[in-house]
Amino acid sequence: MNNQSDNTLVIVEGVAKVFHRGAEDIQVLADLHLKVPAGEFLALMGPSGSGKTTLLNLIGGLDRPSEGVVEVAGERLDQLSDRRLAAWRARHIGFVFQLYNLMPMLTAERNVELSLLLTHLSKAERKKHVDAALAVVGLLPRARHYPRTLSGGEQQRVGIARGIVTDPTLLLCDEPTGDLDRKAGDGILDLLQALNREHGKTIIMVTHDPHASARASRTLHLDKGQLSDEAVK
Repeated sequence: MNNQSDNTLVIVEGVAKVFHRGAEDIQVLADLHLKVPAGEFLALMGPSGSGKTTLLNLIGGLDRPSEGVVEVAGERLDQLSDRRLAAWRARHIGFVFQLYNLMPMLTAERNVELSLLLTHLSKAERKKHVDAALAVVGLLPRARHYPRTLSGGEQQRVGIARGIVTDPTLLLCDEPTGDLDRKAGDGILDLLQALNREHGKTIIMVTHDPHASARASRTLHLDKGQLSDEAVK
């Protein structure tokens, strides 16, 4: 099955997600529908526990829906085996996390290179990709610095470089400015906008911050398992 048409990159149809905790079933998403065209910068907002990160994880192939269809770049993720899903994710998805998730014992360039270690690229080719990604985020001069010597904003730029080094189809950002002050956060939002507008990256960003969501080309609000254009009152 391939529902993809025109420039639609992400299709979510009738998706539900239920988590089981002992004898209790907790429904986070219910009959959710979403389409994201290629080249869009989409912000997802909503109260804590509304399912924003759950939806992001379903689109990124980190989790599977209890019901419904998740299709990204023409591939039905809900139908892939674990092995094929892992390979697909490595090729198509870049992740950016709130807390950077950098390895403290590795330099910036080695942290970025981690995303390439499972590819067939040679060491020299990996270095070219790493240098290019660090240049895009403005950190090539800091390539050999360790995370402890970088500011929070610089660490997040390394995280973004790691997310884009494989040239992914889709960049998924979970509260990318949530651990930063306003000045550093604005720098990260400037970078995400540049990746979207100048490099054509499709971005889905989860955020609690209206200031951050204002940078996106579209904002949807998630509450009680449903998406809407209206903010939750």
